[in-house]
Amino acid sequence: MQKNYQQCTRCIMDTTDPDIYFDDSGVCNHCHYFDLHAKQVWDPTPNGKSKLDKIVLDIKEKNKNKRYDCILGLSGGLDSSYVALVIKEYNLRALAVHVDGGWNSELAVSNIQTIIEYCGFDLHTYVVNWETMRNLQLAYFKSGVSNLDVPQDHVFFAVLHSEALAYKCNVFISGGNVATESVFPQNWHGDAMDRINLIDINRTHGNGSLKDYKTISFLDWHILFRLRGFYQLRPLNYLPYGVQIAKTKLSEIGWRAYPRKHGESIFTKFFQNYFLPTRFGYDKRLPHLSSRILSGDISRQHAIELLSEPLYDEKELLEDKDYIAKKLGITINELNSFLYIPKKDYSQYKNWDSRVNALRYCSSLFRQFKRFLK
Repeated sequence: MQKNYQQCTRCIMDTTDPDIYFDDSGVCNHCHYFDLHAKQVWDPTPNGKSKLDKIVLDIKEKNKNKRYDCILGLSGGLDSSYVALVIKEYNLRALAVHVDGGWNSELAVSNIQTIIEYCGFDLHTYVVNWETMRNLQLAYFKSGVSNLDVPQDHVFFAVLHSEALAYKCNVFISGGNVATESVFPQNWHGDAMDRINLIDINRTHGNGSLKDYKTISFLDWHILFRLRGFYQLRPLNYLPYGVQIAKTKLSEIGWRAYPRKHGESIFTKFFQNYFLPTRFGYDKRLPHLSSRILSGDISRQHAIELLSEPLYDEKELLEDKDYIAKKLGITINELNSFLYIPKKDYSQYKNWDSRVNALRYCSSLFRQFKRFLK
């Protein structure tokens, strides 16, 4: 049964998340998760800074005989650009990796260059075969699933993993953070790393092979990643961080802000600000702004005001539609038609959920066994 509309009284998440629920005060489960779990890894205090200092010293010591201390995925967006400045201040020897999936805005290219010149990092840019990417993205449009960004997201992490193996570098620096990304409705999307799901969608709706497209397997992602000693460090969780803090610092080196979140990718901008809310009713500003409310980066009232603004300028939307249709080799009418095809959940295609659940079960048994031995 469809829920009656309700919005959280603390953040601004609402019943467009089908799994949301509220306590007697009207506070949602995302807020409670933030208090119980997200806060445990978020410490923007002098104590957090001290923890990060020690972590960085350990990284430098363990990698002193290697070419790089860490791998940094650099999209040109706000978070990855700001974390680049942070690790420069720590004098970490980073290999910056950028994956060009064919949708970089001109501003993103300029911002990446600005960051690299300022930080002095080596930059490896991996250019995805465009014909393969085009066919895969059209397959996702035709599949009916909600997350059309999987082709870009999956190859990004697959390339980072490949570079880490090549340079024997086990530390991944991420701009991911609790302050602006703690809220995420799991029901809105499946796992972008699910190679089985991606291959089945391409097999069912695609028009080409994936031999020129890097993927990451279940074994690599869920098992060997940890066994090889790889881990992800999120420095922004140990420091005061917010949107304005990042924009102010980045503007000092010539980095220019995007008009809206994920403006570094023309496709992601279109997908998140038009296709997703129009077709599925998912407005990603809700979790983004709710995260900022919970971390104190923005007031709830200000978030509501920002939410009332249009998602897209009408002229810009028409320009982006025209650009995306031409780049994908289809007409604007064909692009618009994808809004009305039958919707499908990712789980209607082959996926690795059963493997993930089995791994979790085995991990739980192992933890119980360890406690028993104690």
